[in-house]
Amino acid sequence: MAAGKGTRLKSKHPKVLHEIGGKPILAHVIATAVKVVPAQNVFVIVGHEAERVREAVRATGVNFVLQAEQRGTGHALMAAREALSGYDQVLVLSGDAPLITAETVRKLSDFHRGQKATMTLLSADLDNPYGYGRVIRKGARGVEVQAIVEEKSANRRQKRIHEINSGFYAFDGHALYEYIDRLSTANPHGEYYLTDMAAVFQRARKKVVAIKTADAGEILGSNTRAEMMMLDARLRLAKCRELLDAGVTIFYPHTCVIDSDVEVGADTVIEPFVQLLGSTKVGADCRIRSYSVIGNSVLGNGVTVRPGTIMEDSRIGAGAVLGPYSHLRPGSEVGEGAHVGNFVETKKIKLGKGSKANHLSYLGDAEIGEGVNIGAGTITCNYDGVNKHKTVIEDGVFIGSDSTLVAPVKIGRGAYVAAASCITDDVPADALAFGRARQSVKEGWARAKREAQKEKHR
Repeated sequence: MAAGKGTRLKSKHPKVLHEIGGKPILAHVIATAVKVVPAQNVFVIVGHEAERVREAVRATGVNFVLQAEQRGTGHALMAAREALSGYDQVLVLSGDAPLITAETVRKLSDFHRGQKATMTLLSADLDNPYGYGRVIRKGARGVEVQAIVEEKSANRRQKRIHEINSGFYAFDGHALYEYIDRLSTANPHGEYYLTDMAAVFQRARKKVVAIKTADAGEILGSNTRAEMMMLDARLRLAKCRELLDAGVTIFYPHTCVIDSDVEVGADTVIEPFVQLLGSTKVGADCRIRSYSVIGNSVLGNGVTVRPGTIMEDSRIGAGAVLGPYSHLRPGSEVGEGAHVGNFVETKKIKLGKGSKANHLSYLGDAEIGEGVNIGAGTITCNYDGVNKHKTVIEDGVFIGSDSTLVAPVKIGRGAYVAAASCITDDVPADALAFGRARQSVKEGWARAKREAQKEKHR
């Protein structure tokens, strides 16, 4: 269920599209659902900002049901009648509870079948159950549920109960749609509540049971910004534990921001204050040093990322060395053993195997071969004010410091470009190119200027 506004977030954006762990809250729930059933059997009930929600998770391959008018959780299932009424079992997941696991959903489903129940709810014990509906069981140890009592309707004894309703359910699909129209809107908000199905089934002498999750944290929703950030922290620490168990060293995990879909190879070392974002994949035996931010990039084995390096949508070959303070913009491909060093910015380039750009350069829209040395201060001038143009530097080229390469231009294999040259024409292979004015020296000029200035101010 993902149709609500989330008014307590005080946001213009749909609640389920707020991000934790590097992706929308709803995407986490869908990822869990498709581990349990195929994507074609997953239905997302959308309402508020429906098209934005659809677009955000369309790539998952799930189906969508529109709840055009949001009149409660029960009404959401009414809106899905046509899509769901043919299923023997319907599992209901909350779109704003991103920590739910596939293991727990399977247990809910299996318990429901084993009990031959009409409705099964997932419950949890909370130290502070305030605000949640309390689960009233039949008997001290019974699995059957007598009622779900909301906070505002609970008496003093019921409020002392710590077992709460999580908002995750399993239903007999045929019974659900046989009885769902018996729900009433006789409540302060005038809505159809799915929790009321327990009472509906009780009156019809149908079996309603509950199964308790061992980890109450996984059913928590994100109703406020504070709750959302607590879930984010929990999710990220769980990700760090997963990587630690897989042989990755992470110093001070609480300081690192590692998104849910990130992959890291064994024996890689991640220093404090590193951010690994999106679908980043880091190979084995790498070292990612502090204050580096790497998004949606792929790093081969044995890569060293020195402090303060920023990287997005890039691919890095094995054994490459990056940074400190390099900025690799989208489309950067760095070859095996290549170096991109201090304050070097790249964008949409290919830097060949063993090539080096170690200092203070901008390399954009360029194809650079193997074994190339790019001197400090080199710039590829790729933009003429209207269009971008390409620079090609072939294998074994030496580019002297402070060179300006005005694209489109090609530097042939093994050529040299003298320092401080402005290159506007192609350079043949094995040639030496100069593109600077001849130096001239006027002896005594500075002394004469100083004397003239003194005379002027007398």
